[in-house]
Amino acid sequence: MNYRIALVDDHQLFRAGMKGLLAMVENMEVVAEASTGEEFLEQLSTLEADVVFMDYSMPEMNGAETTRRALMMKPDLKVITLSMFGDNAYYSDMVSSGAKGFLMKDSPFDEVVQAVETVFTGGTYLCESLMKSISESMRRTPESVGYTVLDEINEADRLSEREEEILVAICRGLSTQEIADKLFISKRTVDKHRANILEKSGCKNTASLVVYAIRHGLVEV
Repeated sequence: MNYRIALVDDHQLFRAGMKGLLAMVENMEVVAEASTGEEFLEQLSTLEADVVFMDYSMPEMNGAETTRRALMMKPDLKVITLSMFGDNAYYSDMVSSGAKGFLMKDSPFDEVVQAVETVFTGGTYLCESLMKSISESMRRTPESVGYTVLDEINEADRLSEREEEILVAICRGLSTQEIADKLFISKRTVDKHRANILEKSGCKNTASLVVYAIRHGLVEV
């Protein structure tokens, strides 16, 4: 499997570094570069790329707006956002824009490779440091968590109140045992609810569940 990659970042040295690292991976090829969102969108109509590494903080048009416009042009494009931000504001914005991968610029390179492989096959990837940041944020501000599911969710896929409660606990980083203790239920019951949540949401892992929860208004970061 070969991966065609585009780099969108306003720092030339960063793009050069990423291009050099990706060149060391046998099945990955950088096919385009752009220093602004506008420049990338101008290239997109004739660009044959599978995955885009998208900087969030760029002049004039940020990564979220660029991603939204790019996906309107090419809905099958897989976007991995890159940021130096330590907070979660950019993450929520990029989730809403349709990004599928989320990396910090200081993420280990093996996470970069894993992110490409994951989003290319339809999955969602969150780097470990961002997962920890989101979980810590939710632990500090539990009052910010709500349970408002968007209307467009099919009735058959709608989570029960208990499933919503367990999903929020998962997003906060609680273990199965911690969830069981908090809700006064057995670990086996928690596992059963988690399986139901995964089936209803179509998610495959915790990272995907966090994205699902934020996208559907179950939690805020």
